[in-house]
Amino acid sequence: MGLILGSIIVLACVLTGYVLHGGNLMVLWQPTEVLIIGGAAVGSFIIANPFHTIKDVFAGSLRLITGTPFNKAFYMDLLSLLYDIFDKSRKQGVMSIEEDIDNPEQSQIFNRYPAITKSKHLTAFVTDYLRIISAGNMAPHELEGLMDQELDTRQHELEEPSHALNKIADALPGLGIVAAVLGIVITMNFMTEGPEKIGLSVAAALVGTFLGIFLGYGFVGPTAIALEHHAKFELKAYECAKASIIATVSGQAPQMAIEFGRKALPSDKRPSFQELNDHVRSK
Repeated sequence: MGLILGSIIVLACVLTGYVLHGGNLMVLWQPTEVLIIGGAAVGSFIIANPFHTIKDVFAGSLRLITGTPFNKAFYMDLLSLLYDIFDKSRKQGVMSIEEDIDNPEQSQIFNRYPAITKSKHLTAFVTDYLRIISAGNMAPHELEGLMDQELDTRQHELEEPSHALNKIADALPGLGIVAAVLGIVITMNFMTEGPEKIGLSVAAALVGTFLGIFLGYGFVGPTAIALEHHAKFELKAYECAKASIIATVSGQAPQMAIEFGRKALPSDKRPSFQELNDHVRSK
């Protein structure tokens, strides 16, 4: 929603200001300039990035339109899931959760939280470390070190789409200059024509510079920043799970273990103690 609203505001303010200043909107309609800048941007983006990054950029941009799933309700479901697993392990023994972590798709506990199971990477993160806990007696600091290594890798993966898109945003003004130079080259063919013909050709060339800067700083750059924020929200889910798992390995009761995870969440998306308690009881 923010992506759509922001884009409308950018377009409306820039174009309205241009018209009020006496500008002609039809002069800005230069399909060939759009083709040069847009095609060069897409082509360089494909050259610079592996396929999985390209796919992640488009998938992430779509999520910006539909809304991030990593909200307060998601985090409460994650903590409730961890509570259920910890509580079952505490009451019935560590071996009792083996079936749940080996086959989360068939687990009654995991199936109560479809929002979590949709996130395959996060589900794998939780089940992998629960499996490590059930398999041996790893010290909390050793487990935390292993988790930190994986989180560093995951952070790099999550931030890669925003970095890739940001590089294209930085390149767009330069590609706008390329389109403008080509327009000036074409203008040289009209030197024997009248000033009106030359003026229109120069205006079309300058539109290329405008489009490159406008697209780079008005749309592509802010979209890259939005993807970076989305990556941080997802990473917080991993940090929340990590804090809770380390707490339970250290001997904390399930209710206290998820409190460690709750404290790892950003304040604007962190449920209160009572909210989380009520949510756990309802599940």
